[in-house]
Amino acid sequence: MKALNWIAWISIGIGLVLVLLGVIQPVFGKTLPGSHIINYFLAGDSFFLITIALFVYLIKCQCKKD
Repeated sequence: MKALNWIAWISIGIGLVLVLLGVIQPVFGKTLPGSHIINYFLAGDSFFLITIALFVYLIKCQCKKD
């Protein structure tokens, strides 16, 4: 369970970094090769959904133990 908790926190960190890259990219006006702003937000959204699913699973497992 501890490993899943770490994976969830890492996933939310990656999601936040991707969203920040999507916000910063238009400010500087430079793009990475083959990337567009919307791609960062779509990838960040996927990591946030993974995080939510992991935290819900961890909370459900804790309730079963109690």
